[in-house]
Amino acid sequence: MTQQTDPSTYQSLAIEVKDNGVYVVTLNRPTKRNALDVATIEELVRFFSHAQQEGVKAVVLAGAGDHFCAGLDLVEHWKADRSPADFMHVCLRWHEAFNKMEYGGVPIIAALQGAVVGGGLELASGAHIRVMDQSTYFALPEGQRGIFTGGGATIRVSDMIGKYRMIDMILTGRVYQGQEAVDLGLAQYITEGSSMEKAMELADKVAQNLPLTNFAICSAISHMNNMSGMDAAYAEAVVGGLVNTQPAARERLEAFANKTAARVRPNNE
Repeated sequence: MTQQTDPSTYQSLAIEVKDNGVYVVTLNRPTKRNALDVATIEELVRFFSHAQQEGVKAVVLAGAGDHFCAGLDLVEHWKADRSPADFMHVCLRWHEAFNKMEYGGVPIIAALQGAVVGGGLELASGAHIRVMDQSTYFALPEGQRGIFTGGGATIRVSDMIGKYRMIDMILTGRVYQGQEAVDLGLAQYITEGSSMEKAMELADKVAQNLPLTNFAICSAISHMNNMSGMDAAYAEAVVGGLVNTQPAARERLEAFANKTAARVRPNNE
């Protein structure tokens, strides 16, 4: 561990390191419903820029208190009275942070509760897996605030739920929660109890995968989805060639060949 991932060097994020290489990264502004100010975004950029190189196996991303994230810190934004160019650069830092998450190659599981609103939904959409509990609700209230999305909703949220559903959310302030949110694709799991408990279970599981395999899953797939079909097919073959012949995979393939590896079974068996 270096200063880049040392928990003691962070203020807006609370970071806990588990023995198995799983990091719990918690937005630590509960009195602001974990609204994203400039300092928090900079810490997200710093952590996720170095996570893969520092050997982080998986990340559980959470929010302190009753809410995951209420989005842009509107009070900071209002007080700053930014110029158009200034706010453009703020938005670019948000994109830097969330791109480092999506394309960085480290599995990120978001443990959601309470508000996942505006920029909070943009943040959550940068994770690879989202787990919600019964208190979780999703919204894009930018239309009612007189502003527009700036952290990737037009890219990631529209990819999750479709362009017109996202437009509806922004125009009308529509709120999604419960099973409907899962059915739309805003989250992949919903729990009766703690979303953190389920997120940790998933993080512990994916941390057992080979790092290069996880890197490909959590980086190459997103890149391939930005390519033409022919380019994606070529890139998939190249990545498959590298990952599927890695020396560390041979032991796992040998276990499968020898029938000592766990078999895939239906959930009810």
